[in-house]
Amino acid sequence: MTSPSNQPQYQVRFDWGLHGARATAPGAHILVWVDALPDGHLDPLAVDTAVAVITGSVGSRHAVAHWVLARQHELGDRATVAVVAAGGPGGRFAVEDLLAAGAVIDALAEVGIDYASPEAAAAVAAFTGLRNAVGHVLSASVSGQELIARDGRAPVDAARAANDSADFQILREFVSRA
Repeated sequence: MTSPSNQPQYQVRFDWGLHGARATAPGAHILVWVDALPDGHLDPLAVDTAVAVITGSVGSRHAVAHWVLARQHELGDRATVAVVAAGGPGGRFAVEDLLAAGAVIDALAEVGIDYASPEAAAAVAAFTGLRNAVGHVLSASVSGQELIARDGRAPVDAARAANDSADFQILREFVSRA
């Protein structure tokens, strides 16, 4: 089903939370789930579609972009990518997820996957404007401060290490529809 919230005319789409994943996944080949301070409040696999689901972060942005580019070559056509920022509890805005999603979208553009929706372009602009503060934002943001108050610094430090890592997870395998 196509609707404006699906951003159907764009190769790279962007939205927030599970609702945003459900809105942008139809017609996409790949969904990149970005959760800079993961707390398990949302499950991207709850998206009811055949789309591949992978995780993304600032550190893994280049590896993710090259993985997506390889899937595009398998398709023999443009791969459509929905990048989704997990957001905070209840779908609340989470600046750290916005910046990490922008980093992934920026890396996609670097490999030529760059026909981005205005929403995706805005996420990239946020990342490029604050790229030197991304690590600091993890602990300085509302979500980071709440996590520190609740569980101490260790979870934020672990998230910082995970966000710096080039590793990403494939949560649901890619299936070529070609």
